[in-house]
Amino acid sequence: MPSPAGSYFTVVDAAPLGATDADAFCREVPARAGVVGIPLTVFVTPERRGDYATLVRFAACERVEVPQGAAERLAGMTFN
Repeated sequence: MPSPAGSYFTVVDAAPLGATDADAFCREVPARAGVVGIPLTVFVTPERRGDYATLVRFAACERVEVPQGAAERLAGMTFN
């Protein structure tokens, strides 16, 4: 059986886009880039939130062109 070449979820660091708070980033990114992400902080205990402050989880459950287009829109974005 071949190994999978990808994953259903991708976790990315939004800090290179200028984000300092994944929660705020995830509230703003749908209107700005047409994609939806979930801040990783929702999956951890409050005392660990700082370790995950800028990490965002995206689902890739569409045709390959959909997440590729999302990645292109996100790459051209700055968050302030």
